[in-house]
Amino acid sequence: MKKYLKIAFLLLLSSVVISCANYKLKTYELPNPKDTSTKEISYQVKKIYTIDSLIFADNEFDAARLNDFLKLNDSTYQVVILPENEPINNSPYYAFRIWSSTSKEINLQLNYPTTTHRYWPKISVDGKNWQPIDSTNFSLQNADSVAQLKLTVNESKLWIAAQEIHTSTDAKNWATEIATHKGVRHSVAGKSKQNRDLIALDIYEGDAKEKELIVILSRQHPPELTGYFAMQFFIEELLKDTKLSNDFRKKYRVLVYPMVNPDGVDLGHWRHNTGGIDLNRDWAYYRQTEVNTIVNNIVNLAKKSKNKVILGLDFHSTQEDLYYSFTDDVHSVIYPFKDYWMAGIDSSIEGYTPDDQPYAIGDPISKAWFYNQFNAESITYEIGDETPRDFIKLKAEVAAREMMKLLILK
Repeated sequence: MKKYLKIAFLLLLSSVVISCANYKLKTYELPNPKDTSTKEISYQVKKIYTIDSLIFADNEFDAARLNDFLKLNDSTYQVVILPENEPINNSPYYAFRIWSSTSKEINLQLNYPTTTHRYWPKISVDGKNWQPIDSTNFSLQNADSVAQLKLTVNESKLWIAAQEIHTSTDAKNWATEIATHKGVRHSVAGKSKQNRDLIALDIYEGDAKEKELIVILSRQHPPELTGYFAMQFFIEELLKDTKLSNDFRKKYRVLVYPMVNPDGVDLGHWRHNTGGIDLNRDWAYYRQTEVNTIVNNIVNLAKKSKNKVILGLDFHSTQEDLYYSFTDDVHSVIYPFKDYWMAGIDSSIEGYTPDDQPYAIGDPISKAWFYNQFNAESITYEIGDETPRDFIKLKAEVAAREMMKLLILK
């Protein structure tokens, strides 16, 4: 069945007229424009909070989020979690450490004065190895605006976070390791608003000239770790020493921007960059440093080597696994790639059916930009906040293989 799907895709693709590459960056008027002018943000105070010289909490590490620490009674304590600014998406991210001078059982409340709880708490003793808190030690109160954890604290610092912590330094380390592959070139596309590296990986073998180009983005929104994990597994599949991956790298070029918002990540933001803006609403006028740098980098690199951008994949996280795609009236240069890609993923994973949610181009997001700028196919690849990490890996590897199989036919 998969063989016939690929043949059908190839026949349909042969009827598509490939337009000339657009090497001049343009701005766009869209039905739902957004004001992405810089807005003020509130910075959390980095400190160690001390209560009765007995219980301590701190946010003195990258990707921390803790705005206050209070004692409610002898056994109950509260952390306060506030956003960098508002209005903002309901993504109340938190990350802090807690410890005690003596071993003690406590109730710890996560208080969200402006919103409701979203992320299931993860716990670590070293900040590297994480596990979800047991459901018997977790509950929601006050219409989900307060989450309560039962903990045993002692002299060892206990890490508690909305998601596993992966900072801009971790992204650099991953990119450096990936760049040991002979088909990968590591560079810095530019700097963020606070002068952090905007990492770029350039993947191909042979000559980059006139190869068709795929662009991959991740971590526009700081807490969206599961999408970031999926991106990593996806890229690692492209780099495996298999006939499929080797042939793919000889035929195509892939640009990867693994952490678009390093400032927001390291500052423990819920959603925005240090300009107070959702970066995935700035892909029409590029007012924010990070998006402006990356779109120019994509266009300039494509122009230099005469690459046609055919596909953009933007990895995110939300409450459930799904794919945001184009409606059927939007025909990219590789239409109907998406339908055959989804079918391939569906048939390759038993018991799983991709949740494809097409919608019209309206907001100034990356998906719209790839189509408007290059007439490229584009899909927002969403992973659920609590999707099992082993399934994230399986699905990303399958998605990468199915993409390569289809595009190798082209």
